[in-house]
Amino acid sequence: MTIRSEDVKALRADTGVGIMDCKNALTKAEGDIERAKKILREEGLALLSHTGRATTEGRVEAYVHHSGKVGVLLEVACNTDFAANSDDFRGFMLDVAMHIAANKPRYIIPEDVPEETIETEKEIYRKQMEKEGKPAEMIGKIVEGRIKKFHTETCLLKQTFVKDPAHTIEDLLADLRSKTGENITIKRFVRYEIGEQD
Repeated sequence: MTIRSEDVKALRADTGVGIMDCKNALTKAEGDIERAKKILREEGLALLSHTGRATTEGRVEAYVHHSGKVGVLLEVACNTDFAANSDDFRGFMLDVAMHIAANKPRYIIPEDVPEETIETEKEIYRKQMEKEGKPAEMIGKIVEGRIKKFHTETCLLKQTFVKDPAHTIEDLLADLRSKTGENITIKRFVRYEIGEQD
């Protein structure tokens, strides 16, 4: 069955567990979110949202590069004001804002990428493979691999952290959730660069 991206987002928001773990749990649960939560618990993946506690607290971080030519506004939500004001939380936000300034992500998670954008990318990759004379049975797998790479290049959580390429932004977020015991979500960001058009 097809797992809807909205359900993956909802399960992720409720549990604080990574995207792929949420998707796998939903697949096993045949799309049932409550069953998927049970599966995640059974598999030992801690649910970090503390059921019923909404992410109504958080912070907005502003970062401007020393050149004065690039700036970022970043919003990160959490459960409590206490966590939002902690050094760990503020350090995470600054690191992520600096990363956004350097790496220019376009989306937060793969599910944020519009379907038409994915279809356009797939079509471009297919045509490239056909021109290179790749066998038809290989093209599908190659295209899926290219889409995965597209996500790692354009989606913030999938990008390798600019200051430590051994980790992704998703890893940093998971670490912060573990430290605070809260459901923490990157809500939105805006990146400004002198001379760049909307």
